[in-house]
Amino acid sequence: MRHNVDGRKLGRNASHRKALYRNLVIALITHERIRTTTPKAKEARRLAERMITFAKRGDLHARRHVASILNDKTAVQKLFDEIGPRYAERAGGYTRVLKLSAPRKGDSAEMAMLELVKDGDRPKKKRAARKATKATPPAAGPAAKEAAVKEAVVEPAEEEMEAVEEAPAAEADEADEETKKED
Repeated sequence: MRHNVDGRKLGRNASHRKALYRNLVIALITHERIRTTTPKAKEARRLAERMITFAKRGDLHARRHVASILNDKTAVQKLFDEIGPRYAERAGGYTRVLKLSAPRKGDSAEMAMLELVKDGDRPKKKRAARKATKATPPAAGPAAKEAAVKEAVVEPAEEEMEAVEEAPAAEADEADEETKKED
C-alpha cells in the first residue's frame, strides 16, 4: 500500500527525476508555457509553485535557495525580477495545467499544457454584473453592455429596501394567524 507516499516516480530514479523537474521548471520560467505529458506537468507544477513563492519573498536567502535548485542564472533572474513581483498580490495558484485533446502520436501519451497564469485571469466583476452582460442581446454594442453592467451594480433604491424589510414581517404575521386558527 502507498499510504502517505507523495509524488510520482515517472519510471525514473531519484536523480533523473530531480533533473527532469528542474529542466521542466526552467523551461516554464523561460517560456511561460510548456507542452508535456499530464503526469509530468502535474509534478512540475508543484516545484514551480514553490519557486514562485520563494521569488515573491525576494530576499537573498530565497534567491540562493532557488539558485541551488534550478542551476540556471537567467531563469533565476527572470523569476525574481519579473515573475515574483507579478504574483505579489496572489495567494497561490500561479500555474495551470490544461489537458490537450490529442494524445502524443508515438506512444499515445496524454498531453497537457503547463502555463503561468496571467495576472488578470481572475474575474473581478460582481456576480450581478456578469449576469447583466450575459442578458444583453448579442446585437447590442459595447455601450449597451456597459450600461447594463452599471445598472446591475447600482445599489437598490430606498423604496425597494423598505419593501424587502416589510416582506418578512408580513409573512410572520400570516404564520401567526394560521397558528391561531389551528388552536
